[in-house]
Amino acid sequence: MTTTTRLLAGAVLALALAAPAAAEPAKVGYIYVGPIGDFGWSHEHNIGRLAVEEHFGDKVETTYVESVPEGADAERVMTQMALAGADIIFATSFGYMDPINNVAARFPNVKFEHATGYKREHPNVALYNARFYEGRAVIGHIAGKMTRTNVVGYIASYPIPEVVMGINAAFLHARKANPDVQFKVVWAYTWFDPALEADAANALIEQGADVIMQHTDSTAAMAIAEQKGIYAFGQASDMKAFGPTAQLTAIIDNWGPYYVERVGAVIDGSWESTDVWQGMKEGLVVMSPFSDRIPADVRAEAEAMVAAISDGSYHPFTGPINRQDGSPWLAAGEVADDGTLLGMNFYIEGIEGAIPN
Repeated sequence: MTTTTRLLAGAVLALALAAPAAAEPAKVGYIYVGPIGDFGWSHEHNIGRLAVEEHFGDKVETTYVESVPEGADAERVMTQMALAGADIIFATSFGYMDPINNVAARFPNVKFEHATGYKREHPNVALYNARFYEGRAVIGHIAGKMTRTNVVGYIASYPIPEVVMGINAAFLHARKANPDVQFKVVWAYTWFDPALEADAANALIEQGADVIMQHTDSTAAMAIAEQKGIYAFGQASDMKAFGPTAQLTAIIDNWGPYYVERVGAVIDGSWESTDVWQGMKEGLVVMSPFSDRIPADVRAEAEAMVAAISDGSYHPFTGPINRQDGSPWLAAGEVADDGTLLGMNFYIEGIEGAIPN
C-alpha cells in the first residue's frame, strides 16, 4: 500500500468514526383484541398503525399481534414485545388494563398506552379514550326518527362503563326524537364473534326491532340487517360495503392522528404519562356520510347535533335525566362529569331490563 493510499484510507476511517451513527428506528407495538379484518374496532386501530408508518417512514418499525384474549395472553404478548426492544406498546382493549400495568412495572423504560381503561399505576403508562357516546347520541336521534316499529335493537358486548354509556346516550336521544321508542338489549359477552353477533341480530329482529345498533366489532349484524331489509349503524368503522342500503351512518374511530402524535413524542423525547379523552371536537370520533335514505330534515338535525357537539355548545348528557328507578341524576341544564361517565354502571330512565353483573 502506497503512502497516498494509506493516507486516503486513514481519512475515510476518520470520517466514518466522526459521522454520527444512524438513529435506530423507534419500535412500536400494538395488540388487538380482534383480527384486523374485523372491519370494525381492530381494523380502525390498525389503520392508525399504518398512518404511523406512512408519517414516519424508516424512523419507525411497527409490529402487531391480533386476536389477543384479554388476560394472561395479553400479558405474555406485551412481555415479548418489551423483551424484543419495543419503545412503546399500545394495548387497544379495555380488558388489557391489569396486564398492561403488570408488564409496565417490569419494564420501566418502555412506554405503554392503554385504550379505554382507567388505571394509570406507573409513570410509563398513559391512557387514551374516545367519546364514543357522542356518536351514539347522533345515531340514537336518527334511530328514533327512522324506526317504524318503535323497537331498536342493541347488541352489547360486555357490561363495562364504555358500553353502558353508549346504550344510555343512544336511548336518551332516541327517546327525545320519539317518545314511544323502546330499546331491546342483547348482551353478547364478546367483542368479536360473527356467528354469535348474527344470532343476536336475528333475535332482536324477532322481537320487533327494525333498527340495529351494536357495540361488537364484526360486520355480521350489518349483513343481517341488509338481508332482512332493516336499518343499522356501523361500529367503529364504515361498514357500508356490508350493508349498502341498511347502513344509515357509522361511528368511525379515527385513531391515526393520536398515534402519530404519541409516537412522535417518543421519537423526540417529549412523551409523558397522560390521560386523554377525545371526541368529535378533536376529530377522533367521526360520522361517516349520512345515507340518502335518511329524510332531509332528519339528516339536517343530525348534522346540527354533530356541529353542536363538536363546538362544545351541546353535551349529550345534559339534564334533566333520571336514573332507571326514577331517581334524579342530572338536574335541568346540568352536564354529566367525566368521572361519572367513565364509571357509569346504571341505566337511565326508560330502558328496560338490568345490567348484568
